[in-house]
Amino acid sequence: MIWESYESMNQKAKMIWLEVGLAIALVVSLSILGAKTGAKSQNKEKKIEQAEAENWAAAQESDSNASAKTMAGATKESSGAADSNKAAPTAAAEEVIADGQYPIMGKSIVTVEQMISYFQSGNVPYPAEQLSKGGADSIEAFCQMYFDEASAEGVRPEVAFVQTMKETGFLQYGGDASVEQFNFAGLGTTGGGVPGNSYPDVRTGIRAQIQHLKAYATVDALAQECVDDRYEYVMKGCAPYVEWLGQKENPEGQGWATAENYGYSIVEMIHAMNQM
Repeated sequence: MIWESYESMNQKAKMIWLEVGLAIALVVSLSILGAKTGAKSQNKEKKIEQAEAENWAAAQESDSNASAKTMAGATKESSGAADSNKAAPTAAAEEVIADGQYPIMGKSIVTVEQMISYFQSGNVPYPAEQLSKGGADSIEAFCQMYFDEASAEGVRPEVAFVQTMKETGFLQYGGDASVEQFNFAGLGTTGGGVPGNSYPDVRTGIRAQIQHLKAYATVDALAQECVDDRYEYVMKGCAPYVEWLGQKENPEGQGWATAENYGYSIVEMIHAMNQM
């Protein structure tokens, strides 16, 4: 009985140690599994974090590139606008309308100095004694008045000035009108000794001529008070080009003068002045 009791206790002890061993093995296994799971989780988190970092960096680079492109585009547009602005005055000044005709209206690159030089090329004296009574005691003052008055109405200054040189023989007159009338383009002179219109001073005479030119060139209203008493008789806009100021060359048979190639001769004179 004693032996059986001992054997029974020994078996129980073995069972207890077996259970303890199994418990320890289970704990160790669970620990190892947990460590592996934690490592995998950490690795996964690191991969996620790395991917997020890479995506953020890519987004920043994309934004940077987009900003650079936007800035480059803005710079190009700005540069293009600047180039356009630089080129605009020259393009406007050298404007060519229709089939090469010379427009009466518009901006011009002709200067007062060129106008003075063109008069001096005629090798004739400036009638200072007579024109000083009307407020233009020098060719410089005379040309400046033409430039200012023409610009005020949008007429090209060279058109009016060269027309005066043609009509008056470089201010020497000799026709039906006289220098004291301050009539610089034969306004109202119909031939047969008819002297035409007279004006109180040089500027008024210049303004009347320019307003008459504008009446032929366009239907636009005058910018200044009308001093041309023949303005109402013109068919407005019938001669937008200098070449059409001659009745024989005008498609409507209208025009400033009846002489053949009247407008074309003025254009030739303008081209000569432009070379100065």
